[in-house]
Parts: sequence; structure tokens; C-alpha cells
Amino acid sequence: MSDSETEEPKQTNEPIENAWAMKIPAFKPEDNPNGLVEESSFATLFPKYRERYLKEVWPLVQQAVAEHNLKAELDLIEGSMVVKTTRKTWDPYIIIKARDMIKLMARSVPFEQAKRVLQDEIGCDIIKIGSLVRKKDKFVKRRQRLIGPNGATLKSIELLTDCYVLVQGNTVAALGPYKGLQQVRDIVLDTMNNVHPIYNIKALMIKRELMKDPKLANEDWSRFLPKFKNKNISKRKQPKVKKQKKEYTPFPPAQPESKIDKQLASGEYFLNKEQKQQRKQEERNVKQSEAAKKQEERRQKDFIPPSEDLPTTSAKKRSADDDQKLDVKALKAKLVKANKKMKT
Repeated sequence: MSDSETEEPKQTNEPIENAWAMKIPAFKPEDNPNGLVEESSFATLFPKYRERYLKEVWPLVQQAVAEHNLKAELDLIEGSMVVKTTRKTWDPYIIIKARDMIKLMARSVPFEQAKRVLQDEIGCDIIKIGSLVRKKDKFVKRRQRLIGPNGATLKSIELLTDCYVLVQGNTVAALGPYKGLQQVRDIVLDTMNNVHPIYNIKALMIKRELMKDPKLANEDWSRFLPKFKNKNISKRKQPKVKKQKKEYTPFPPAQPESKIDKQLASGEYFLNKEQKQQRKQEERNVKQSEAAKKQEERRQKDFIPPSEDLPTTSAKKRSADDDQKLDVKALKAKLVKANKKMKT
């Protein structure tokens, strides 16, 4: 092998275009020969229904943790799991990984999956979804939408992201590579915000196919990806007659005229009491005379003889009927319909 192949990648402070493509060098015991200064420990509680499973699996947990020079304790009285560092522990971050492992096991993740967190390139993410939706029935529906029929949607998410995903209660536990965890979090949050997971699944499938084509490596992929359109239509009944809003004006409406203003405009304000009464009496007399005239016209209406020159309304109707041709088919149809109604 040449010297160029054995050289390690140089560390630079310059911005990197694709951080996921970077290879992080492994942390070895030679990098920390003195070990840790103090003991660190983490404890987590577990529900009662997990007690039997954890009791059976605990020897395997101790064995897995001992490979990294850690201690594990199970307290069945208190209902807690504890992980601690020892004097031989040389990796300062392994205690965090062990804490994540016991957290996952407390959230019903099987030990075979949870122990994978102890690997360097695998992490975990616990997504809290309980407070994202207010109504409980909506929350249950959206959570079920994430799982899919017979768990098909969840299985497709696992295959595309290379992560183990477990939906339980108010949380979603994900376990896998860091890039996959980011994708799982985006899918879960979008689903709880009423975006169907099929859109994100389709996008991941299209991206996987586009990655195979080297010609499209440096191009924008947004034109290939599906676009989500929000079709949240209000179910509120709309009124038949909608009131049109008046045009907005910054000036307030004119103040309505008071009784005194109207009297000032007509000149009534300056009249004395007798003159006002006289004026009202005159107005009454005018109204009465108009009403009497209308009443007299209505009474005399029957006694007015019709003019002989002009044809009467009945004569007009007869002439109009004579002009129209008799529609025999329409008349038959009417008779048939009338017979049917009589029978029923």
C-alpha cells in the first residue's frame, strides 16, 4: 500500500458540503490512557409490566455493559435501572450510550435492539408526540396513521431509514443511524401536523433512486419530489344570504340628527305651544282629508260603468284562448296523470 492510502484525513475548520459523508475516526483506549477521574451513573424508572421481561434479560444486559467496562444494577423494589462507570472505563461517552439503552428498554424496546445503541455509528431518539395534538380522538387517528394498516406504514419507514421505530403511548422511540433518525423525526412531526406519511415515504423512495444517477448528483431534486397541498376545508354551514361588507373608511359615520336638530331645521323649535298644537292639527286635517278621498274613491269604484269601446278582460282572455291551438298530446298526458293519481 502507498503512503497516500494509509494517511488519515486531515481535520480542517472550513465548511463541509456533505457532512454525512465524513468518516469520524474511532476513539481507542490509547486516546485516553488515564481513564476517568470520577464515577458517573444514570438511573431510570421502568413500569411494572416490564419487570418480568427485565428480570429475565438482565444477565445479558450486564454482560453487554461489562464489555465496555460498565456496571448495571436492577432494583425491583424501587423499579429502577442504574448504569455506572468503573475505574477501567476509558470511553467518556459510553455512559451516555448505556443511559440511552436502559431508557429504550424502559419504553418496551427489546434488548436485542436496545443494545445496538452502544455502537458508535448508532444513536436513539425519543420523540414526544403527546402535546402536539390537542384533541384526543385526532391524536389517536394520526398516531394510527403513522403505524398504518397491520403496521405497513411503520415497516416502510423502517426499511427506508434503516431505523427501528416503536410507537407506544405518547412517544415514538427510534433507533438507528443518525441520518435515519433525523428522517424519522421529520416524518413523525409531519404526521402529527396532519401531513400523511405517504408523502415523506414517496420522497425518500425518489431520493434513493436519484442518488443512483451520478448526473443528478449536483442538481436540485425539488422538481422530482411530491408536493403536499393542504385541503383542510371548513365544514361550517355557509349562510344562504351573505351580507356584503361595506367599504372600509377611516372616518367615523356622521352623528344622527337629534330631535332638537330636526325641529331647528323645520323651524318648529321657535314656535310657541299654541302654534305647535295648531300646526299638528293642520297636519291631522290634511291626513284625514286624504284618507276620506281614498275611501270615497274605493266606494264609488263599483258604480263606475265600463267603457263600451274597450274590450273587457274576459273578452280578451277568450280571444287569446281562441288564438292558441289546442295541444291534444299535452291534454292526453294530463288526463293519464290525473287517472294515475285517482287510482293511487
